[in-house]
Amino acid sequence: MKTPITGPAVRMRRLRRNAAVRRLFAETTVELRNLVMPYFIVPGSGTLRETSTNSGLWQSSADKIADEVAPLVDAGVGGVMLFGVPDDKCDDGSKLEAQLGPTRAATEVLRKRFPELVLFADVCLCSFTSHGHCGVVHDGVIVNDESLALLAKMAVLLGSWGIDFVSPSDMMDGRVAAIRGALDEARLVDVGVLSYAVKMASAFYGPFRDAAHSAPQFGDRKSYQMPAGNRREARREWQLDVAEGADALLVKPALTNLDVIRDVREQSDLPIFAYQVSGERAVLVAAAERGLIDFARAMEETLLSIRRAGADVIVSYEARPRAMAARAR
Repeated sequence: MKTPITGPAVRMRRLRRNAAVRRLFAETTVELRNLVMPYFIVPGSGTLRETSTNSGLWQSSADKIADEVAPLVDAGVGGVMLFGVPDDKCDDGSKLEAQLGPTRAATEVLRKRFPELVLFADVCLCSFTSHGHCGVVHDGVIVNDESLALLAKMAVLLGSWGIDFVSPSDMMDGRVAAIRGALDEARLVDVGVLSYAVKMASAFYGPFRDAAHSAPQFGDRKSYQMPAGNRREARREWQLDVAEGADALLVKPALTNLDVIRDVREQSDLPIFAYQVSGERAVLVAAAERGLIDFARAMEETLLSIRRAGADVIVSYEARPRAMAARAR
């Protein structure tokens, strides 16, 4: 008679004993359909460039964007987000439509070639003004209500050109209601609003600001972007956006706001986006280049943590390399 084995009654390692078992019981995954790739649309023609080696941030002119996006679409990426980067700056909004010309051209070519690709577009004034702030400035003050009219105008233009979801990232009070009202008045009722509902005044935006030519030329953005330590205030922000008609909510940056993502997930049934910002990627790249971490493993763990916190979709510069790798297999 065999002597019975003594030991723990519950053995959790049974669920981890090989790759097939681990894959079967995986609770959280990151698939290409969960990722949205940002692109910075610049004037002119013949431009497709990464802003710096392995930054993951790509600038493209309108004539190059469709061929660039094609392998991402083939691989099944969730969508593409466009950021307009005009050469000419204008502080009063009078040249806004002309400034958006390259973004319009990119939108139209993408919509024609990939009718079912989900297109997002940033709604903010920082790249379009000489001062680099996200709203209208008078006497050194970023004024709220006057900014709303320009943001709503931008949203209507983008929606009329074929954008599926306009994405206000400015953090002005009342912008979601103003944009939703303007879209409905223009009979663009099917255009959605993905609100940057919680956007912190973060140190992790540096590479983005270089790519978008959007660094503030005076002061900072702390009077409209959120203090990083205010969790209750974050809840008020996203609840207001829900009340104003947002179709989906975005939290930015992602990794430093996992608790906020979880708060939103537990209290709202709206789709939740998180933005894995440029500085988050840059930290991983720098650590990997020094031999301190394995980049691929660290990136996977980071993305999984964002999804596990509750994000349905991640806006991430990792979408492009993952799509390219998937297509090559």
